Amino acid sequence: MATIVVLFLLCVNLVWVRTIPSEDFVGWHEKVGIKNAQEIKQLEDRIVGGTVAPLHAHPYLAGLLIDVIGFSQPSACGGSLISSTRVLTAAHCWSDGRFQAYRITVVLGSAYLFHGGIRVLPYAIALHPQYNAKTFANDIAMLYLPNSIEFNQSIRPLILPYDSLLTMDYTGVWARAAGFGRFSDVITSSANSTIARNVFLQVITVQQCRNVFGSYVLESNICTNGYGGVGICQGDSGGPLTVTTTDGQDILIGVSSFVARDGCQLGYPSAFARVTSYMNWIRAHM
Repeated sequence: MATIVVLFLLCVNLVWVRTIPSEDFVGWHEKVGIKNAQEIKQLEDRIVGGTVAPLHAHPYLAGLLIDVIGFSQPSACGGSLISSTRVLTAAHCWSDGRFQAYRITVVLGSAYLFHGGIRVLPYAIALHPQYNAKTFANDIAMLYLPNSIEFNQSIRPLILPYDSLLTMDYTGVWARAAGFGRFSDVITSSANSTIARNVFLQVITVQQCRNVFGSYVLESNICTNGYGGVGICQGDSGGPLTVTTTDGQDILIGVSSFVARDGCQLGYPSAFARVTSYMNWIRAHM
């Protein structure tokens, strides 16, 4: 049986001002995704110089370069490799309610989105049938890779919840979010602005998250607090939220969905699609 260590903050009363998520997903590619991808590429071109670091820290992280109808520049998201032929991501990375993607390139085995690794074109994508771009509901999608990916030190799938992990709500657990986007409201020219990176976040209750985002938060969401100004940021959509068991297994518990419109470093929660709420759908598309 897998075990997760639960650690609680002592004597910390979190008081949030009510806010709303980043409007809705409608027009997300134009407002966020494409701009984020352009910033990442410009910084990588200056920093990397053709030298690419291996992705050993989070070998399950997939970068998504997304070609969108009507735009000459790509958008960008993250995803999670969950088998040799499947990548789990956010539905709004494919269709944001206004703009439609027509091609996604999956990047595996690289710490950089535009350099190195292997690049694969999925042959199909499945969006959750109840996905709603205006309400953030059921923001989850599956990418189908054409051939089995060979695993190595830089490419390895995440484990989906099983046994007792299927019924945990994870409140109080420290989890890790990873992505190619930024973890700051400020763009800098440092390598840390473009390299795949991670941040540790504590899971909060659905009600605590709902106190901030209102009815946008469903029971099928899992949220982390932003205490100390940490969290996911615009452009990290679709990326993984993971926990590690006492025997070292990395378990996928969330898919990055939305953050506060006001900014990433103001202490607001980050919201994810709760993987345990979608296990039947995920299994049906494996």
